[in-house]
Amino acid sequence: MFQTLPIASFIWNPSQRGACLEIMEFKRSQLSSMSQCFKFENKWVQNGKALVSGTFIYACQSPRQYPAGKKQGVYPQNVDLPPVLPKKKKKPYPIPFKEIQRAARKDKKLAERGLEKPLQPPKNGILVPDLIPVAYDVLDAWKVLIKGLAQLLHVIPVYGCSECSEVHVAHTGHHIQDCKGPSSSKRHGLHSWVKGSINDVLIPIESYHLYDPFGRRIKHDTRFEYDRIPAVVELCIQAGVDIPEYPSRRRTKPIRMMGKKVIDRGGYVDEPKPWRSVDPSSSSIVDLDTCGACGRFPAPPLEEVPSIAQETMNAHEIVRSGVTKLMRKYTVKACGYCSEVHVGPWGHNAKLCGEFKHQWRDGKHGWQDATVAEVFPPNYVWYVQDPKGPPLRGALTRFYGKAPAVVEVCMQAGAQVPSRYKPMMRLDIIVPESDEASLVA
Repeated sequence: MFQTLPIASFIWNPSQRGACLEIMEFKRSQLSSMSQCFKFENKWVQNGKALVSGTFIYACQSPRQYPAGKKQGVYPQNVDLPPVLPKKKKKPYPIPFKEIQRAARKDKKLAERGLEKPLQPPKNGILVPDLIPVAYDVLDAWKVLIKGLAQLLHVIPVYGCSECSEVHVAHTGHHIQDCKGPSSSKRHGLHSWVKGSINDVLIPIESYHLYDPFGRRIKHDTRFEYDRIPAVVELCIQAGVDIPEYPSRRRTKPIRMMGKKVIDRGGYVDEPKPWRSVDPSSSSIVDLDTCGACGRFPAPPLEEVPSIAQETMNAHEIVRSGVTKLMRKYTVKACGYCSEVHVGPWGHNAKLCGEFKHQWRDGKHGWQDATVAEVFPPNYVWYVQDPKGPPLRGALTRFYGKAPAVVEVCMQAGAQVPSRYKPMMRLDIIVPESDEASLVA
């Protein structure tokens, strides 16, 4: 049992006629942890005796501070909506630029001394054995994700704007005037809604398939000699997944580098060309692409929709977490101006960038380290509490939340929403009426 002691706090002010006396109780264990000497407004109190007559302070104990990340799985109540990056500006570096310069100076000093750059798998071309099962799990979940979305889109309506990239999951499009399309001024910012597809929900991010990522770089004139496949699939192939239609070189000896120069890569090899001898329609690679997925899978029975939605939600989480684990080891590059992604130690030389100031770069991409959102985009859409209710209005946007398009589709189909998405969805906020919005603080 803790013993409590009363402490009197006498506050005296010459400008007032009276004084205030307050009694506060503290545990002895708390008093023992407090400092023996207090200071308040340049007046000292020590060991319970006043050294200078005047103001006495309240004995208090600072709240306990928990280190960041101690309580895992605890998310805030509400978070801000994802920011929209300006198109007339380069994307921020995911790694601080000073760290990039520090690593470059370190490699330069080693090269000047004639020392090789120390490389660990998979930076030296050798696979990481622990990540091979993760790559297979991601590829299997990717197939389930495409199949589940193709089936759910027969039941859950999805709309996309024909002038911009806005997507809305509901029975009708919203009335938020935020369209940035070419003819948006004629429509006063309203969207031009058309029926959406699976590519509106699951954005297709493609990358060149490389037989040898450390081999010859793709040039602008040779870009048609390489296949374009989903970036998630290419990442799994380079992480150890074997697909007969997309072979990959598996090294047994590591490559050697000095500075930025590869001094030993095991020689160049002739790359096979499977696309000339394999019929895509009769191969298993069809399940890896979203093209024509809604036509391959029919509409499911209504009683099976909730289970399919939950399987699709679980597959989405497996792909997201698996891609995050793979990208911690395997290098993926992204253009700092457009949405181009390249899986490999360095980017390609195809001059296909048409974004901000591409004339200054002769169409070349501004390669930098990619983020998970660039390889597997979440594609945030407005969260709709009542899909069959009235459409969302622009005057109440600060009360609405957002969620990834896949999560919104699965949630409306009956799946459970993971806890990590609930703060941005703002489930605890009651949307007022239009005439009540001005009265909300």
